[in-house]
Amino acid sequence: MDLLTFARGPALQWSLIIFAVGMLWRLIGILLLRRKPDHTEPRSTATWRGALKLIATRSWPKREFWATTAFGQTIGYVFHIGLAIVILGFVPHILFIRSLTGLDWPGLPNSLIYLSGAITVAALIAALIRRISNPVMRMLSNFDDYFSWFVTIAPVVTGLLAVAHLGARYETLLAIHILSICLLLIWMPFGKLMHTVLIFVSRGTTGALFARKGAST
Repeated sequence: MDLLTFARGPALQWSLIIFAVGMLWRLIGILLLRRKPDHTEPRSTATWRGALKLIATRSWPKREFWATTAFGQTIGYVFHIGLAIVILGFVPHILFIRSLTGLDWPGLPNSLIYLSGAITVAALIAALIRRISNPVMRMLSNFDDYFSWFVTIAPVVTGLLAVAHLGARYETLLAIHILSICLLLIWMPFGKLMHTVLIFVSRGTTGALFARKGAST
């Protein structure tokens, strides 16, 4: 079995299984956490509105903190949007998603995908430099932060190298790209990358609790 066959076959299949089981395990574990009963009289029953409101309002910093958080917030939005464009707009990715889910949609021009990929890599590198150069962030960072950064940037870099045919044979580059995606899928449920799902769960739960108590968000 050559590297590309292994990457497309057992590696991808097992990484998808680990990803699905891991995500389900984490979410079920959160849902089964014991919660103290709230015997207070609710101020509002429209808790879903509070949940949606907090998800929206916490997605952008308050004006008072913008001066100190603008750079980090901008980098974060740039590479998250860039990743979304690359993952959901590249035709081979869409075909792969369709093979798994049956969902389909039009792809974006390759030139836009390549540009988005390059900008995403630049933003991720800037985020790493910011983390290393900021004394507080550096002190608070651990293995999870750096490894999560690595498994996020690796598929983008290897994908760009594959489409540019740089560094090795295309089949080898494609295999490395797929293996980097497998690593990302395996790590996501168990590291800080789980925030891609939990950020909406935690903000929605907090917003619903605020709405119930009549607190302003």
